[in-house]
Amino acid sequence: MTTSHWILAAIAFLPLLAGSCGPAGEAASEPAHNTLSDEEIAQGWELLFDGKDLSKWRGFRSEEPPAGWTVSEGTIRFDADHGGEGAGDLVTREQFSDFELQLEWKISPGGNSGVFFRVGEQSEQEFHSGPEVQIIDGSPEHYPDLEDTQRVGANYGLHPASKDVVKPVGEWNHLRLVVNGAHVEHWLNGEKIVEYELWTDEWKEMVARTKFAAWPEYGMNETGHICLQDHGAPVWFRNLKVRRL
Repeated sequence: MTTSHWILAAIAFLPLLAGSCGPAGEAASEPAHNTLSDEEIAQGWELLFDGKDLSKWRGFRSEEPPAGWTVSEGTIRFDADHGGEGAGDLVTREQFSDFELQLEWKISPGGNSGVFFRVGEQSEQEFHSGPEVQIIDGSPEHYPDLEDTQRVGANYGLHPASKDVVKPVGEWNHLRLVVNGAHVEHWLNGEKIVEYELWTDEWKEMVARTKFAAWPEYGMNETGHICLQDHGAPVWFRNLKVRRL
């Protein structure tokens, strides 16, 4: 083969090489959403959502998911057009005591939601017992008067996030929640942004200065349900997994 033929053959091969290393090749190596790797299984992780159904979820004080909560394109979606605030939050069928939770969430423009933990059904409402990791579109045009304890990632009403690492509305954010005895950590997009201790004198004094003082069980449960909040706006969740500690 002449030198010119070698050059032509090499040029013809380049697109094939690029295809094997480009986005398609990278996507093939990424784990599928709503699945566990062999390593995660060995570490004790459990899926809370397989991308297909809500079999591990139900309504608060109800055996069926409330109106508006659906499975859509591999996500748990709250559709305000078919639900609306007051339709009801989604809770895990199982209860969890000490655990690590990971999930991804995406909020709609002007949207509001949250993730509660150790929710007890002896209380009239979910937020009467379970502390909340705040999820919200905190942009000034939608919420101009938000306090720091009401912004994304905060322990709602009590502990503000130490830094702003939230991604723009419409993009996926990764939440990691660690609850081990009295110790709680909120991680957002790989950064620890909140850390606190339940049940201490400091905790009780902080609660006493908020609306939660009306409910003595607030933040005091040692076990309970994980809860996704209906706040009347579209929100999406995927890759929900939990590991018991």
